[in-house]
Amino acid sequence: MSNLYFHFPFCKQACHYCNFHFSTAIKSKDLIWDAMIKELQLRSDEVKSPLESIYFGGGSPSLISPEKIDSLLKKIKNQFSVLNTVEITLEVNPDDVTKNYLIELKQAGINRLSLGTQSFFDEDLKLMNRAHNSDQAIEALENVTNQFQNFSIDLIYGMPNSNITSWEKNIQRALKFNPPHISAYALTVEKKTVLYDQIKNKKIELISDEEVKEQYDLLVLKMNTLGFVNYEFSNFGKPGFFSINNQNYWNGKSYIGIGPSAHSYDGDVLRSWNISNNQLYVKSISSGELNFEKEKLSSKDLYNEYIMTGLRKIEGLSLSYVKIKFGKPYAEYLEAQVDKNLKSRNFYWDGDYLKISQKAKFLTDGLAADLFRI
Repeated sequence: MSNLYFHFPFCKQACHYCNFHFSTAIKSKDLIWDAMIKELQLRSDEVKSPLESIYFGGGSPSLISPEKIDSLLKKIKNQFSVLNTVEITLEVNPDDVTKNYLIELKQAGINRLSLGTQSFFDEDLKLMNRAHNSDQAIEALENVTNQFQNFSIDLIYGMPNSNITSWEKNIQRALKFNPPHISAYALTVEKKTVLYDQIKNKKIELISDEEVKEQYDLLVLKMNTLGFVNYEFSNFGKPGFFSINNQNYWNGKSYIGIGPSAHSYDGDVLRSWNISNNQLYVKSISSGELNFEKEKLSSKDLYNEYIMTGLRKIEGLSLSYVKIKFGKPYAEYLEAQVDKNLKSRNFYWDGDYLKISQKAKFLTDGLAADLFRI
C-alpha cells in the first residue's frame, strides 16, 4: 500500500514561525496545480496499490477550489486502486471556511479536515501573522462540526506571553467543539523566519522550557482524562480517529510527495525531494522531466530514524524488530545505550518494547538522540 501527499505551496500571507516552502504569489497557483497533476501522471508507476491515504497539505490547500479537488480525486480513483476506507485529508485555514465550501469539499470526496486554528487568542494569532482571528476560528469550527465527523484541530503551545492559565483556556475552547483529534505542537523557532529575527533582535521573548513543559503536561493530562489516546508525541485521537496518513509516515510506509519541495519515500531505502522553486518546478514538469534530489539511506540512517519515530509512538520501539531489521550488533548497541539511562527512569521496557516514561515524555526527541548510532 502507499500514500499520496500533495504539497500546495501557496498562502495568503506568511506566518512568522513557518519555514516550509510556500509563496504568496497566489496568481500562479493554477499553473502549479496543473503541473502537480502532470507530475502525478509522470510518476504513476511509483504508486503502489492500493492507496490508503491521500493528503493535501501546504501551504494553504484550502485555496484550492472544491471543483479542482473533485476532478483530481476522480482521476486518481480511475487510474489507481483506492481502498474503500481511504482517508482523504485537507488542511484548512479558518478564514477559508464557509458552509457552502465545506459542503462542496464533502461532495468532492474529502472525508477528513485538519483545521489550522493554532490559538483562540487574537494576541497569539497576530504574533504568528495568521490570516484569521479568533472569531473566525470559532465560526469555522461551528461549520466544520455540522459537516464533518472526522476532523482535527491544530494548536500551538509555548507561545510568548502565554501561561498555564491561558493555555488551559485554549484547550477548553477547542474541546467545546468535541473534536475527535487534536494535534498540538510546541512553538519552534526556525532560522530564516520572521520569528527568529524578532527573537534575535529581542523584540519578542520566549517563555522558559519549564513553562513549555508545564503546558505540554497539562495537555496530556486533560486529553487522557477525556479518553483521547496520545498515539504519537504531538497527536491525540479518540479511538477510531487516529490519522492514517500520520501513522503510515511514522511506521515507515511508502509515500509519494507531489508538488514543489514535496518529499517521497519508497518504504525501503530511497528518499527523494522535489526542487523548492516554483518556476523551475513548472519548467521541468512542462518538459516532461522530474527535478528532484534523492538519497539512499544507510542501515545507520534507517536505524536512527526508527529510534526517533518509534519512541514518539505510543507503542514504543521493538527490540526484536531492531534485531531482525538491522542485525544483532544494533540490538546489542541499543540495549547497552538503554542500560546507561535506566537509572534515570526516562526509559522502561514493556516486554519487547522500549518506551519513554510519562515524566520524561516532553524530552522524547533528545532522549531518542542518546540512542542513535553516530
